[in-house]
Amino acid sequence: MRVLTVAVLISGTGSNLRALLDAAAEPGFPARVVVVGADRQADGFAHAEEFGIPTVMVPFRDFETREHWGAELRRQIDVWTPDLVVLSGLMRLLPADLVDAWAPALINTHPAFLPEFPGAHGVRDALAAGVAETGASVIVVDGGVDTGPILAQERVPIVPGDTEHTLHERIKPVERRLLIDVVRAIATGEIDLASYAAASDAP
Repeated sequence: MRVLTVAVLISGTGSNLRALLDAAAEPGFPARVVVVGADRQADGFAHAEEFGIPTVMVPFRDFETREHWGAELRRQIDVWTPDLVVLSGLMRLLPADLVDAWAPALINTHPAFLPEFPGAHGVRDALAAGVAETGASVIVVDGGVDTGPILAQERVPIVPGDTEHTLHERIKPVERRLLIDVVRAIATGEIDLASYAAASDAP
């Protein structure tokens, strides 16, 4: 069976990356991480180093425009010819031409039950809205903000006394599990990303 090769892009601690690395280390898991990239010196690089995974850093601040940064990021990641690119806490919007180049083999997790509460503050926004539940989602990245096709999602209840921190801590394990399940399903063909490309290109 062919093993799916995965690039993971991070900005921070890389907790989703760690979960994916742990899963990929299990016998029979049909995917492996081949490179970890970041837009800054990220703490999550330590996970990659522990597992012997190459890392690349493309500092956003070193480039005049988002497009120039994206072009260099693409150049450095494409060297590894990954089958799939996973955004794992990357705190930068990718330029449109980079999304076009990698999609639909470009996925992201989000701490809300999309299309509810998109954007950078999904957990905070759910609490502010006073809803009884939120969730976690894994999506194909498109040109919008958390607007791509949904690959998997699950509800997470909001309990009395929840803060942004406590709620996010309960969402994170669900995000990690969904991400691992989606990567496995892409690797086995249960999820056919090509069909999402066909849908997005339809008139």
